[in-house]
Amino acid sequence: MELRHLRYFTAIAGERSFTRAAEKLRIAQPPLSRQMRDLEDELGVALFERGSRPLRLTPAGRFFHEHALQILERADELRITTRRFGETGRRQLVIGFVGSALYGGLPDVVRDFRETHSRLEVGLVEMNTVEQIAALKEGRIDVGFGRLRFDDPAIRREVIVEESLLVALSPDHRLRDRKTLRFADIAAEPLVLYPRSPRPSYADQILSFFRDRSTEPQVVQEVRELQTALGLVAAGVGISLVPQSVQQLRRHGVLYRPLAEDSITSPLIMSFRASDTSPEVREILDVIRAVYNAARQTPPDA
Repeated sequence: MELRHLRYFTAIAGERSFTRAAEKLRIAQPPLSRQMRDLEDELGVALFERGSRPLRLTPAGRFFHEHALQILERADELRITTRRFGETGRRQLVIGFVGSALYGGLPDVVRDFRETHSRLEVGLVEMNTVEQIAALKEGRIDVGFGRLRFDDPAIRREVIVEESLLVALSPDHRLRDRKTLRFADIAAEPLVLYPRSPRPSYADQILSFFRDRSTEPQVVQEVRELQTALGLVAAGVGISLVPQSVQQLRRHGVLYRPLAEDSITSPLIMSFRASDTSPEVREILDVIRAVYNAARQTPPDA
């Protein structure tokens, strides 16, 4: 399997037609069809429902499509980052992060670090915690900001902050007038969960809060992105549980209510290679501590 196979496959899936995909890729249709047959033979599954019009993906095809898009996106990021490094000749620090970290202190960390390291190229790549572990080991990132605890002798980690969770709900929700909610209040509510994949992830952390209390959540929809989850909340599809820092995202049509239970939190964890002795990693850790310590000392309404 090569990247070109993934590019061909995603083009067909996007166009929902071998003919249109061949035109878009500027290749003849017969070779394109053969490439897809070879790919299916290698995988041992059918990716397309060939009798359908327009063309549809099989369940295996939908799974493969989602992951193929992610692989191609990372390949493009690698190409761009490598080219930029070669053009600038700068040393580089690459940070992997989960999307929710952007609503906390991470932007301040990056800004402060860049101000004191103007000759260092700082790159940012969004990825979940499990992806960060692999990326750290492979040298694709230098620092990761995730939300899952894990044990790996090759990786060191430090919990930066334990964030309380908030309930995101629509303005017309029956619980809208409550200032604080208990877990029992929301246990039976339709739940919008994110991210859908890859797993394990923050989604499994949320599910564990329900199951630790002998409750099976009513998951009405799983989505890939936080923004999508909040959009569905605003549409009244269900509630969602989000880290406290997300309330800084003033999303129209979404209210945030704190949970009364102090034990329901989500950690933000910085991870880096245990063997990494570079001064940049030590220095960014100092910046992180300073930013988050300052945030703890700032009144919520400041």
